[in-house]
Amino acid sequence: ATVYRRCPGIVTFAEESTAWDGVTRPTDQVGPGGFGGLGFGMKWNMGWMHDSLEYVQKEPVHRKYHHNEMTFSMVYAYSENYILPISHDEVVHGKRSLVSKMPGDWWQQRANHRAYLGYMWAHPGKQLLYMGQEFAQGGEWSADQGPDWWLLDPAYGAADDHRGVQNLVRDLNAVYTASPSLWERDTSPEGFEWVVGDAADDNVFAFLRFDGLGSPLLAVSNFSPVVRHDYRLGVPDTFAAWTEVLNTDAGRYGGSDVVGTDPVKTESVPWHGRPSSVRMTLPPLATVWFRPA
Repeated sequence: ATVYRRCPGIVTFAEESTAWDGVTRPTDQVGPGGFGGLGFGMKWNMGWMHDSLEYVQKEPVHRKYHHNEMTFSMVYAYSENYILPISHDEVVHGKRSLVSKMPGDWWQQRANHRAYLGYMWAHPGKQLLYMGQEFAQGGEWSADQGPDWWLLDPAYGAADDHRGVQNLVRDLNAVYTASPSLWERDTSPEGFEWVVGDAADDNVFAFLRFDGLGSPLLAVSNFSPVVRHDYRLGVPDTFAAWTEVLNTDAGRYGGSDVVGTDPVKTESVPWHGRPSSVRMTLPPLATVWFRPA
């Protein structure tokens, strides 16, 4: 496209909500319909946004009936170069801020918020998080007053609650940047494998992301408000153990601090169609990332 030739390094985004083919296909590449693409760099994944927000707004006891809303995005995840948009439109006009969409009391709302962000950062696609949501602003976005920065003021009694979420987003970005598994094959189906996508009764999702050399990162989300002990997941048998690299339930983020300090060892127990598996403790309303130890 002309814009890319004239302005190297530019990024273009299409806020497009239909199934029009080839929004991010180069203009000189003919698709199945017999025409070139529109040439945008990224397309908003409106389906992922709508479905995942519908899921997390449900009370945990009802989420098992909506499990597919969190897995359906992988059916079409590689049809375009997608961005995962929690945008301005989702936090205004009575829709509530992201943390205020979550069910439960204030602790549970923040836990759901953190678990969702951990899931979002691990999901294929690039992340768009509208301002104020990175520190769990409770009020809707206001163009007149901007983000509620005062929530982070140490003089405010609940500042630590908001700083915890802010610290999580900072760490999500840092670990993401340092983990090629999460971005090197972001637009290739070879970069993703489900471990378990049908654990609806448990409200659990687990999948693997791979970098160009096949090195994995394991992402596990537990969207139930209970600790799951000795939870078994199938994993590749090429690694002796897995170590926790990020846990949204960590105390420094405002969680209950159900964290794993020791690596979980791979066992020769077939599970989820794989020859080996691990047993781990899943914290409540949390997402945990693991790398081979």
